[in-house]
Amino acid sequence: MVESYPPIEPYDHGMLDVGDGNLVYWETCGNPDGKPAVVVHGGPGGGCSTNMRRQFDPDRYRAVLFDQRGCGRSRPHASDPATDMSVNTTEHLLSDMERLREHLGIERWLLSGGSWGSTLALAYAERYPHRVSEIVLVAVTTSRRSEIDWLYRGVGRFFPEEWEQFRAGVPEAERDGDLVAAYARLMEHPDPLVRHRAANDWCTWEDAILSLEPNGKPNVFSDRPADDVLALVRICAHYFSHGAWLEEGALLRDAGRLAGIPGVLIHGRLDMSGPLHTAWELARAWPDAELFAISDSGHKGSDGLRDRLLGALDAFAR
Repeated sequence: MVESYPPIEPYDHGMLDVGDGNLVYWETCGNPDGKPAVVVHGGPGGGCSTNMRRQFDPDRYRAVLFDQRGCGRSRPHASDPATDMSVNTTEHLLSDMERLREHLGIERWLLSGGSWGSTLALAYAERYPHRVSEIVLVAVTTSRRSEIDWLYRGVGRFFPEEWEQFRAGVPEAERDGDLVAAYARLMEHPDPLVRHRAANDWCTWEDAILSLEPNGKPNVFSDRPADDVLALVRICAHYFSHGAWLEEGALLRDAGRLAGIPGVLIHGRLDMSGPLHTAWELARAWPDAELFAISDSGHKGSDGLRDRLLGALDAFAR
């Protein structure tokens, strides 16, 4: 088993003004003269964790972490109902990443993303392939509406009782329609009790999906500070109710733009949130990517998945 690198503190950090009244938190760790890499966190709205710093050899990497708009240490926070969500879209996040790269004076960087972060990393790489050296993706998603529908409806066949509770969380008239859009509306409700209840119902459902994973801890979504839960659910529902503002299938269709960029795709065979099929489709569309299916891993990872991730990042550092 490969150990993560020891805990490390950033050597620099700041708040980048990205416009629209938004300040994006960023930090850099490791070697200021090392290979540039950026972590694209999941959620959307999940924020970065200190453990993400430990994926990179501090002697060889200049690792950049940032909290996407509205979450983590970025401001304004989406838990505040006054925060304007109309200026928080995939297009805004792509612009923020490019502005951050320019701010830090980085010519090209490795992209490392997981879950929603893999969607955003792919969108960035297809938009700015000349700015990307390599890509390492874990728990691969492209946020197609078919994938979103699986996560909030289809997988309910494995958790019928829990899905019925999730469905019951929206007004009765909306239970046979778009549940994600219904939750997005609840997260904009003026009554804070309505918003808190909707966020709790959403996280209870997400936790249920992860509950069968051999290495998943309980309450992985709901076991966060209350404001972080509100921001996570508000941002998730906002993005997924709009199909992440991506044309259906566009990231797979345009994977040819990644030609020449080495990639590693790492996906758990036991991932109920996002089945392996998407990663397999991407590997077929992107000849420079290598797919590793990890037999003992679900969405939240395993020792085997971590070993493969650290191995890929170490190999690219050379």
